[in-house]
Amino acid sequence: MLVASGGAADDVSPLLRLASAPLADVFLAPLHWPLAQPLVRTALGLLGRLGDDLARDRAHVSRILAGLPDGDARVAFTRTLRSVVDWRGQVVTLLDRCYLLDTVPALVVWGDRDGVIPPQHGRRAHAALPASRLEVFAGAGHFPHHDDPDRFVALVRDFVAGTEPARHDREAWRARLRRGA
Repeated sequence: MLVASGGAADDVSPLLRLASAPLADVFLAPLHWPLAQPLVRTALGLLGRLGDDLARDRAHVSRILAGLPDGDARVAFTRTLRSVVDWRGQVVTLLDRCYLLDTVPALVVWGDRDGVIPPQHGRRAHAALPASRLEVFAGAGHFPHHDDPDRFVALVRDFVAGTEPARHDREAWRARLRRGA
């Protein structure tokens, strides 16, 4: 299952690009200051009034940012982010190896108003994975499982119950690896 995951295109939120910059973890440290969280909530509210899709997930974004003042959490966040995103955007892609998964069933779930990882990433991942099924949640942002949890749970149950698992064939796998894309 891919739920609003990165790796299918290079465009990501400018905030993620900024957070992956050198010394970004130092600039995230002030999030522990007393006024930081109210300012973050205010900024996200303003973005919402301007129609920015990131603001649609402001409660979840605020919760994530509230955990970043902790030094270990901040370091983990920036190291993880920098391993896949830089100033150019997403730099690691599933597209160069997805031929290995051509027979593996996948459920791809996205919100059509995702302000973190744009919805076209979901469409691209679906197109690259022949055995995939794409479900787009209308009006949902980066957390479609929070926007409509009942629908999300029903999709997962339906997918698990109604999908024949891929079978591992050692020789076919070796042939794919040798053949490449």
